[in-house]
Amino acid sequence: MKFSIISEKNQLEQNAAHVWVGIKGEKQTPAVAANLLAALQNGLDVEADVDSACGLDVNAGQLNAVAVLQVAAGANRVKLEKHALKIAQYVVEQKAQAVSIDVCAVDAATQALLVDVLVLAFSQAVYRFDEHKRDAKAVSLAEVQFVGSNDLQAALNKAQVLAKAVAFAKDLGNQAPNICTPTYLAEQAKKHAEAAGATAKLHDAAAIQAMGMGSFWAVAKGSIEAPYLIELTYNGAADANEQPYVLVGKGITFDTGGISLKPGPGMDEMKYDMFGAASVIASFCAAAEMKLPINLKAIVPTCENMPSGGAAKPGDIVKAMNGISIEILNTDAEGRLILCDALAFAEQFKPQAVVDVATLTGACIIALGHEVSGVMGNNQDLVNELLAVGKEVNDRAWQLPLFDDYRDLLKSNFADLANIGGRPAGTITAASFLSYFTENYAWAHLDVAGTAWASGASKGATGRPVPLLVNYLVKQAENKM
Repeated sequence: MKFSIISEKNQLEQNAAHVWVGIKGEKQTPAVAANLLAALQNGLDVEADVDSACGLDVNAGQLNAVAVLQVAAGANRVKLEKHALKIAQYVVEQKAQAVSIDVCAVDAATQALLVDVLVLAFSQAVYRFDEHKRDAKAVSLAEVQFVGSNDLQAALNKAQVLAKAVAFAKDLGNQAPNICTPTYLAEQAKKHAEAAGATAKLHDAAAIQAMGMGSFWAVAKGSIEAPYLIELTYNGAADANEQPYVLVGKGITFDTGGISLKPGPGMDEMKYDMFGAASVIASFCAAAEMKLPINLKAIVPTCENMPSGGAAKPGDIVKAMNGISIEILNTDAEGRLILCDALAFAEQFKPQAVVDVATLTGACIIALGHEVSGVMGNNQDLVNELLAVGKEVNDRAWQLPLFDDYRDLLKSNFADLANIGGRPAGTITAASFLSYFTENYAWAHLDVAGTAWASGASKGATGRPVPLLVNYLVKQAENKM
């Protein structure tokens, strides 16, 4: 879909849609828009600070669809996103081929916010993952024009890159697990990273073992699919030797639970157990495409977790890259087993900060539901940054405690650590396990088990936490300027 900024209102073709943005309480929208809003308002749930309406413009006869968005000063982004998506879905349903969005009535800062929100909304509304459907139908909408200040171009460029990254992550997550294998994920990461001007190294099974990643290998060896440690590098800082930021993503392309086999119902959704990896790869590529003036690494351990004759067993003891021995009490707690070696691998780069992302624990869904991601870490400033950015872009996270007391739950009679700590505080003990491998740098952990995908009739990847990660990296770049 094509997005553009125009400084003057123009009449699009007959099958175009028009959206007007106005200031709530002021008569600055065109009369037809004001009339439409008034006509439809009785059937709307009117929010305190944002109103929207959609409908057919039967009077003008020139437009297939009309939508109105009224914004109050200091409009809440959460509500704004809800209304923007409602409008975008309506326009798409009307099979409009183009839409003109007039944002001239509001101030420059609000215009930039609207561009950010509406680009994501329209991108979400047109998104389809139907490559395997014989009767897939193309979406009509191909062009979105914003009528506003030419100064909006920078905001539009950023929003487009972010929307592209969200769609890329969704595509990886929604892909069938017989296609999105570790090899496929590695190839896609390499392809997109290089297209964005970055470099990629794909460390194979022999390299994984040679580096002493016994914990990662314990999971990987249960599958006939080849594992990889994906290492992506982008050097955007003026000093190529400047300490990088590092993103680490869990890349279990299918999780059966291994010998600790999961129940059958809903197991198909375990293809999403690589969405930490998908979000990290997509966010890395977005940062490289934006040419942010930072150095950045993405590290992704990827494999399947399968119950074969070669799979790890409960009671096995393995040694991680940093020398810590681990007693595997449950093979379905495999994410932390591959992440710990990736986090140990990251230490060699002397990172400014490391953020790992993983669909790590069902306990996080019990604690926080599907609305917010869990965040923990060993550096409160880093955690605070992630919380603030998440709130700003409505990709929210909530901090859980990471007290040393929780480490006691990971004691083993036979190894340095056990890979589980029992049912209580499952999300926290998983992060506590990872903390043993991050002691020498600033680190935060995002558990996105509840936010990475939706189930039921709307089953599919959400794209979260790509907005959080990309905007966090943008903030780091801005702090240097």
